[in-house]
Amino acid sequence: MAIAQYPAFVIDCPDARVLADFYGALLGWEVKGDADWAEIRPADGSNCISFQQVADFQAPRWPDQEVPQQMHLDVVVEDLDAAEQPTTDLGATKHDTQPKPDSFRVFLDPAGHPFCLCAG
Repeated sequence: MAIAQYPAFVIDCPDARVLADFYGALLGWEVKGDADWAEIRPADGSNCISFQQVADFQAPRWPDQEVPQQMHLDVVVEDLDAAEQPTTDLGATKHDTQPKPDSFRVFLDPAGHPFCLCAG
């Protein structure tokens, strides 16, 4: 028997609502919260990603580790090329370093966290 259930990721950022709005739009999930704490969930409520405001937030520096990324999200898309423009339209930035662009593409979210669009 499991000791715990329903794990959720909590991501530090300078404005929780801004980052929740970004990932909510990217994944098509519902957004709730404000600048201090926000979360996103799919319609069935089965998963949750939370965002918390952190004073003096420093964005990760990838690929160097001067400020480590500590974690990142990978999301699956049907077509990498087709997903790029809508992702940047939401506020992401495509990173200059692309180790395997045929398999995945590295972006930075509005707070500077790396995340990847992965070929489905």
